[in-house]
Amino acid sequence: MTNRRHFLNAIAAIGLGVLALPGVAAAKEWKTVTIALEGAYAPWNLTNPDGSLDGFEPELAKYLCAHAKLDCKLIPQDWDGMIAALNAGKFDVIMDALSITDERKQVIDFSIPYAATHAAFAATKDSAFANAAGTGTVVKFTPELTDAKPTIEALRQKFKGATIGIQAATVYAKFIYDNFGDIATVREYKTGGERDLDLETGRLDLAFDDAVYLLSAFEKANGSLAFTGPEVGGTIFGVGEGLGLRKSDPELKAKFDEAIKAALADGTIKTLSMKWFKTDVTP
Repeated sequence: MTNRRHFLNAIAAIGLGVLALPGVAAAKEWKTVTIALEGAYAPWNLTNPDGSLDGFEPELAKYLCAHAKLDCKLIPQDWDGMIAALNAGKFDVIMDALSITDERKQVIDFSIPYAATHAAFAATKDSAFANAAGTGTVVKFTPELTDAKPTIEALRQKFKGATIGIQAATVYAKFIYDNFGDIATVREYKTGGERDLDLETGRLDLAFDDAVYLLSAFEKANGSLAFTGPEVGGTIFGVGEGLGLRKSDPELKAKFDEAIKAALADGTIKTLSMKWFKTDVTP
């Protein structure tokens, strides 16, 4: 563990000319950083035809790394297993619309949030599951779902018997299984794109995902998809989206926290969110 050094480790470090004492970890001087993104979660992040990464997060990463004086390399990485790969040292940072939750805090650390968005259901416009009660509104839920029962019960009645598609290993999966798993069939997908295609072609009745991501999916589907039911906000899915980092890298977290604060203060995050999301996702 980086925050605990045994005596022999300290002696070895001194022998290498590094000042280290038992119980004290030497601060790491970060100069180069590898950031992992899915590259397939537009408009958060996407892959251009030439293979380059683009979107809200790659543009924000460029700003953050410049502010922190870091040489950053952005790489595509499958969403499934991303946290395990981070802790295994395959890269240094996750930047993939990663919701900051207490459960995830048990295994990784987070920067301060750089965005906060809603989740929503989507269906084809001519579906029997379209235009559920509350469509066009936003409800705010706590993790305890205080005062949420009437809204959820209305959606359960509307969505009974539906097949709901979710991307595996997301914070949205638990919400769907807990509240709709007994009245609907839940189907997991490796990527959002695979799920969206099944929704558009009628092999799926509903999707549940990040609302700004779904807006991008609606454009790709030429307007055949739309929200159904209210958008879900509040703290149920955490306090927002942040960078995922190893618990052993507090110096890197501090650098990115300072950079995110600067991006919030000077309006960079608002500017980029309006460019990519057409709405302000400033937390």
